[in-house]
Amino acid sequence: MSGLFLLIVSGGNGLTAYLDNSATTPVCAAAAAAAVRAMNDCWGNPSSLHAVGDVALGELNSARRKIARLIGAPPETLVFTSGGTEANNLALLGGTAAYTRSAGKHIVTTAIEHASVLACCDRLEKLGYEVTRVAPGRDGNVPADRIAGACRADTVMVSVMAVNHETGTRLPIQEMIPAVRAAAPKALIHCDAVQAAGKLPVFAERWGVDLMSISAHKLHAPKGCGALYVKKGVRILSQMLGGHQERGIRGGTESIPLIAAFGAAAEQLPSFDEQDALYRRLNEYLRRELAALPNISVAFNSPADAASFICNISVPDIKSAHAVNFLSGRGVYVSGGSACSGGKPSAVLTAMGLPALMVESALRISFAHTTSECEIDELVSALHLATQELLVIKRT
Repeated sequence: MSGLFLLIVSGGNGLTAYLDNSATTPVCAAAAAAAVRAMNDCWGNPSSLHAVGDVALGELNSARRKIARLIGAPPETLVFTSGGTEANNLALLGGTAAYTRSAGKHIVTTAIEHASVLACCDRLEKLGYEVTRVAPGRDGNVPADRIAGACRADTVMVSVMAVNHETGTRLPIQEMIPAVRAAAPKALIHCDAVQAAGKLPVFAERWGVDLMSISAHKLHAPKGCGALYVKKGVRILSQMLGGHQERGIRGGTESIPLIAAFGAAAEQLPSFDEQDALYRRLNEYLRRELAALPNISVAFNSPADAASFICNISVPDIKSAHAVNFLSGRGVYVSGGSACSGGKPSAVLTAMGLPALMVESALRISFAHTTSECEIDELVSALHLATQELLVIKRT
């Protein structure tokens, strides 16, 4: 990890390896500088009809263009939100609310979506919608034909993520869209691209999705900012009332500092080819080093074709919480699953049908473009120590 990022993350608290980038990423220098500059120089309200407001509006529009390029979308199709969770809520709740009851009340999603999507589906069920949650196979994959096969003529929403936040599973967005369109011609197609955008090529317009969610803090920008792509012609009913901002879809004065930082971070990302080469090398190195650990068998839960910047493993006989705490005490940071799960057993691994022992001992290791092999060495060394000390405690 570069010294600049390390300084920002550690604050002198002994960090040696930060490998929880799917939870959040350290803020890059360009994003921090952009936020400060916007607070000092672009503090006006972008809706104000005077010169001070125009300066803020110019900064807003500039950042919108930078972020839109990240997902292959026209700038005017982006609606800024407070993050990926709000973008997902706006897509599902606002998208379904735009339909008349006669259009249908059926929703299709997968059983491995982020909690913000699954919670919206739970809410919609209570409002009278029928939800089909397509389960993954034991390998974590959800085939396109199974998603399309769950659709019906009365399906009004299909929500499928691009990359799973716990295992790195790549879901078949491009392959499923034509079949979904044929089976459910009235349905809006939503893609949660929070874990994919900026790390993998994402093309909202070319793929033909109606809605796509992204988040700033997964890409080295501050927390509190995200965006929802809304395809031209798609209707969304606002869930934030009282303002005309963001084309009337999301009321509330835009946070120019956070949005400017998001735009700056998007510009700083290495090319997809460069990132892909790095993540593949790191993933292969991690797997090789973990497989070489003596006297312990590490199980790999991520599919073979998963996005290489996420690797989910299980270390039998050591509960995730114990391992995370032990590693944290040695300056090595991973997670037991999604940060939004609140420490509960992984719904993703459970849906995959993994035994309880594997679910309870799972660890998620996730990279950013700042990750180094040295950090993996620190993880493997600390994990080896954990297997010795924690298993000894358990036996005694």
